[in-house]
Amino acid sequence: MAPEALRDNWNAAWCALGVAAADEALCIELQRRYGEPQRHYHTLQHLGECLAWFEREKEAAERPGEVALALWFHDAVYDVHAHDSEARSADWARGAILSAGVPADAAERVHALVMATRHDAVPEGRDAELLVDIDLSILGADPARFDEYERQVHAEYAFVPDEVRRPRRRAILQRFLARKAIYATPRMHALLEARARANLARSIAALA
Repeated sequence: MAPEALRDNWNAAWCALGVAAADEALCIELQRRYGEPQRHYHTLQHLGECLAWFEREKEAAERPGEVALALWFHDAVYDVHAHDSEARSADWARGAILSAGVPADAAERVHALVMATRHDAVPEGRDAELLVDIDLSILGADPARFDEYERQVHAEYAFVPDEVRRPRRRAILQRFLARKAIYATPRMHALLEARARANLARSIAALA
């Protein structure tokens, strides 16, 4: 997604929450975070891909501004050595929204949306389903992009020995493949489900 498209999405999200002047410095800081050197997949490329999907699918959202902001913040903190990146990202989102004068219920909903990207539970509600589908859209990417994604994820965890990293990655991919449905929203399921399953099966076999 081009820089101007990122800014347009950012401004529209805040406008939907009733904030007339979006915080440009915060937008710049988030983009800087996505450019941190320890990231290989959870980068501006990933954020841009997510926001591009959002722009295509936002009519499916109940509160599109909240979904967009959750996407902006969902990987704002990314520490490969920690297990609380989503929680820290969600706390940052909630604080930023409250600081902008947005009602607390909206801030709590965005916090919950960011936490849904842990992918440890079935998402509840239309907005959570859409957000999670968008975050997982990479699984249904064309094979070349999916293979690039797999290389990027392995690069982020290159400090983990192969004999540990590969079985762990295989187990993660198998859990997605074992789901009755990877995608919950009808359009994204129709567009991505079959290709995601093919990608996952191919990667699992390669990691065996």
